[in-house]
Amino acid sequence: MIVCVAEKPSVGEYIARVLGANQRKNGYFEGNGYQVTWTFGHLCALYDPQEYTAQWKAWSLSSLPMIPPRFAIKVHGDEGVHKQFNVIKALIEQADEVINCGDAGQEGELIQRWVYQKAGCKCPVKRLWVNSLTEEAIKEGFQQLKDQSSYQSLYEAGLMRAIGDWLLGMNATRAYTIRYAQGAGKNRQVLSVGRVQTPTLALVVKRQAEIEHFVPRTYWELKTVYRDILFSALLPAEEGEYAINTQEQGEALVASIQDLPLTVTSVEKKKALEYAPKLYDLTSLQVDCNKKFSFSADQTLQIIQSLYEKRVTTYPRVDTTYLSDDIYPKVPATLAGIKDYFPQVTPLLGLKADGKKGAGSLPKSKKVFDNKKVTDHHAIIPTGQRPDALTADEKKVFELVALHFIAAFYPECEVSNTTVLAKAGEIDFRVTGREVLKPGWRSVFPAPKAPNDPKDLKDPNDLKDSAEGEEETRSLPAFAKGESGPHVPQLKEKTTTPPKYYTEATLLRAMETAGKTVEDEELREAMKENVIGRPSTRAAIIEKLYQRKYIQLQGKSIRATEVGIDLIHTIISPLLKSAELTGLWEKKLREIERGEYTAQQFLDELKEMTTGVVRDVKTNKAGMLCPVCRKGHIIRGNTRYGCSRWREGCTYAEPF
Repeated sequence: MIVCVAEKPSVGEYIARVLGANQRKNGYFEGNGYQVTWTFGHLCALYDPQEYTAQWKAWSLSSLPMIPPRFAIKVHGDEGVHKQFNVIKALIEQADEVINCGDAGQEGELIQRWVYQKAGCKCPVKRLWVNSLTEEAIKEGFQQLKDQSSYQSLYEAGLMRAIGDWLLGMNATRAYTIRYAQGAGKNRQVLSVGRVQTPTLALVVKRQAEIEHFVPRTYWELKTVYRDILFSALLPAEEGEYAINTQEQGEALVASIQDLPLTVTSVEKKKALEYAPKLYDLTSLQVDCNKKFSFSADQTLQIIQSLYEKRVTTYPRVDTTYLSDDIYPKVPATLAGIKDYFPQVTPLLGLKADGKKGAGSLPKSKKVFDNKKVTDHHAIIPTGQRPDALTADEKKVFELVALHFIAAFYPECEVSNTTVLAKAGEIDFRVTGREVLKPGWRSVFPAPKAPNDPKDLKDPNDLKDSAEGEEETRSLPAFAKGESGPHVPQLKEKTTTPPKYYTEATLLRAMETAGKTVEDEELREAMKENVIGRPSTRAAIIEKLYQRKYIQLQGKSIRATEVGIDLIHTIISPLLKSAELTGLWEKKLREIERGEYTAQQFLDELKEMTTGVVRDVKTNKAGMLCPVCRKGHIIRGNTRYGCSRWREGCTYAEPF
């Protein structure tokens, strides 16, 4: 008998139907030579500290660091979880072969391997790897099963992630709680420290501090109105300074050109192509859903996971925006499957996926299809199944995925960019405009609403992003080189503004780029090696910070709470707060997954890091009760420790 183990009951039931295992049993389906059962997510977990040794039950600095000589796993959960595990164990004990039908990713591989290890599996294990749960994809997957050894490095990366989170989380949480937390016994506040959650919280705290300590500066801009168009002055400025720093300086410039004509010195038009927006990976989908619908990252993940299980979209927990070449021949059928829901598909119907250029052929762009940019899974796209019986929120998310997919096969948007230079006296001015010549892929998306009333908006340079995230277009009137006429100079007072609070959308982007502000899509793709967390875990990390009351929402803005701020200020180890260092750690996990770095090397580094974090806490006296007055707490200065009650006369001082 062949035993198939799926990631959850609903997926197991569908796989059983495809395989013809139609007899329902207690915890599994049987038939046609198969027994199909399932897990409930994380059936197994690493031991808790006290399960390794009784010495680790009590929280004390003397017992740290806790580094087990060998990590062990247990069945983790309630009575129902144990019951289902026993079903799986009994089936595996009698199996001729096991097929891992778990979630096709690092975490899914780990979950399944732990179950097989705990169940004492001794028979051969094969791996089902699919990008969608359609009947066609599952049948194709069963024809291309691989031995589980092909995914050994994927398992090792997942195992090191779990061990790393245990080692650093358990030890750092206990160390900081013992040394710095308020209260005692059951009333003591637990200071939760984690490999991913703490750097993420540090990003929020740092941004909040930048905003709170921001000192605004006033400066002035010189503009002038000519033929109802607002031109901006091109004035030199030293680095870190503004061109006009005082009102008097600005008024003098206005006076110098007040009675002089404005003469157009150059009119330059350049045609350009704009490419369709990239297909979605999980993070970019979460970002767009937060911007457009105010969905939380976790809410978007739940919705796209549901669409995957309803077989209308492909595997969601991906970090690539590209498709592999083998998807190209399937595109016409996928488009045909959603044509009744999206009239934008109509111009693409009948086009052949033959790789040729010209009429009758479906475009194949390297910006969409690139095997080098796809590893385990491709970008999120529709499967071509009819999207029936979707909830209102599911329809919104499905429409985003579908429209991005459709737009990828439309022609480029052709635009004309115009730059007009002019001069009044000794001062140069400029204005730019942009006109869409052929909309191409832009016609796929609903027309965005103008962000401002055109009657009130004179300066095309002031136009902001539209509701669809695309720059609004504004054409200029026809200007001729050498034309000249009166104009109306204006001096505009401006004030610098602080950075904006993180929203879930911008925090997700910050996690994706290890805290660096990166707008360019290509550069973001290149930085995906050094990130905070994985696409599948970022939503959970943000939710965990909410649950622990380290952050909170005010409108769409994420604010750090006093508890969260205090925790970041308490942590003395740069490693625990550094987005870049965490990004480097993530890079090494990916290298393990690709077989370029060994799990043992990583584990040795983990143990060294953990020991260092605990040593820092043990040797740092800050936060401890003052040994002199027994009322204040030790604080750290530039060269020595002192007491927080030094103003009240406490004399404690000690160099370090």
